[in-house]
Amino acid sequence: MRLHPTRLAAGFLLTCAGIAYAAAPAANTSPEAEQEAAYAAAKASRQLGPANIGVSNQAHLQLPAGYVWVPVPAAAQLMRSMGNRVDDSFQGLVFPAEQSGWFASVRFVKEGYIKDDDAKEWNAADLLKSLKEGTEASNEDRVKRGITPMEVVGWAQEPKYDAGTHRLVWSALTRDKGGSTQDQGVNYNTYALGREGYISLNLVTDARDIEKHKPEANKLLGALQYDDGKKYADFNGSTDKVAAYGLAALVAGAAAKKLGLLAVLAAFAAKFAKVIFVAGGAALWGFTKMFRKKEG
Repeated sequence: MRLHPTRLAAGFLLTCAGIAYAAAPAANTSPEAEQEAAYAAAKASRQLGPANIGVSNQAHLQLPAGYVWVPVPAAAQLMRSMGNRVDDSFQGLVFPAEQSGWFASVRFVKEGYIKDDDAKEWNAADLLKSLKEGTEASNEDRVKRGITPMEVVGWAQEPKYDAGTHRLVWSALTRDKGGSTQDQGVNYNTYALGREGYISLNLVTDARDIEKHKPEANKLLGALQYDDGKKYADFNGSTDKVAAYGLAALVAGAAAKKLGLLAVLAAFAAKFAKVIFVAGGAALWGFTKMFRKKEG
């Protein structure tokens, strides 16, 4: 099933717990040209599974067959061309090799060891309220960048933490502010905690397809393993840095507010999606076509 670009428009919510940056394209570069260049760079640097992908000298992703990895800087170029900002925590993107309605972004945030004690006491309603407030506060920046403001509608999946594996999963429904419930997007967030920070794997899809694509995110999360010495259990309380925030911050974005940093909620706005649609071969729903066969 092909992914219609206007359905993806409200889909991508990326909260950065750090100062975000975006390289500005040349003044005379059209959006179409910028996107075409980004797709070409992604195609040139892609790695087809099965492959062993290193993640920031912290972990390895055993990319299965049928998946494609696009590393930085090509992945960052692709994100920027679609109206998204990334920071130096961004590692790359995962796409299905066959045409499908999802992709996933991968980040490693080196904030130190995150204590998970608050997972025993958190309240999903309070977390949702904080997430909505953070999104609203970030809309001023989005408007300045010419991107449609967003709003969080509710949970697609309430936050769930597995203390045994140190994995966190949550999913929020989003849409353009004041938009139709028919055009809701969803980001399915999975986090793997480590000794020095956390890896986030954020699957982006249409809200109506989330149940179908959840297994993709869980499969990728299961294929991600921290290296020896970098695991959560390797933490040394006498020497290691402890993060200034707890586990709930990874849901509510409280870390960014607490530390006085800029929380950027970056999304695919409808106008960007439409540009992609008419860009001749750069249509987002057709992007995975270029990954189907490995060129000799």
